[in-house]
Amino acid sequence: MSNDSSIKAVLVVLITAIVCSSLVSAAVVVLRPVQLNNQLLDRSRNIMSITGLLPSDSVPDDDELLELFKSLDARTVDLEEGRFDDSLDPWTFDQRRAVADPELGVAVPADLDTAQLGRRSRYAVIYLVWDGDALDRIVLPVRGAGMWSMLYGYIALEPDLVTIAGMAFYEQNETPGLGDQITHPHWLETWSGKQVYDDVGVPRFRVAEGEVDANSVHAPFQVDGITGATITGNAVTALINYWFGPHGYKPFFDNLKENPPTRDGG
Repeated sequence: MSNDSSIKAVLVVLITAIVCSSLVSAAVVVLRPVQLNNQLLDRSRNIMSITGLLPSDSVPDDDELLELFKSLDARTVDLEEGRFDDSLDPWTFDQRRAVADPELGVAVPADLDTAQLGRRSRYAVIYLVWDGDALDRIVLPVRGAGMWSMLYGYIALEPDLVTIAGMAFYEQNETPGLGDQITHPHWLETWSGKQVYDDVGVPRFRVAEGEVDANSVHAPFQVDGITGATITGNAVTALINYWFGPHGYKPFFDNLKENPPTRDGG
């Protein structure tokens, strides 16, 4: 076959495409376990950062971090019923994928969709942190639309289910140097001790437009705003108020106060 043959040229292109495709597929298969492990490590690092369990005098390596993470009491919550649901494995349930599933996801009513979610999973995977047999903290996933991206995070509450123990945003694509400051440890540290609900159980938390006036009656519910990131700050306020409202964790909290969990799975 002549080197100038159009058929030979097509065959060369076809063979090259098949070889490249095979190499890419093989790379995906080989790297997939690594990617999953990195995702698990990143997830565990963000969750563990607000559990209060990490040692203050040292930084655990990856294996130690994963071991601590897997020691947490992970449970699945049916948000519709406001109760724990042991029919789904919290270690394998994919909350993001469930959003689009007709059976596992639900539409968010427009009048309640302050976080601009559209849909959410019927179930949430939460983590209980124990101090002996006493509940020390509860860690909950939250998400909501920011200015440019979906914001994903975890929030930890004290046993009173009102006081914030910690906050971590682990995925966002907000404006560099402005909105992305929601991931800055210094700002997130100011969340600790703030309250989500007022005395009658109404969500009151918000990101202020500037510095919080320590003498204001609203100070217990506010954190300082981020300069130049008002829209992102408002989005954070909206997502917290959604998740702690009637279509989020509020029914679960109401039930939890009536039926406190126990370490043995109750």
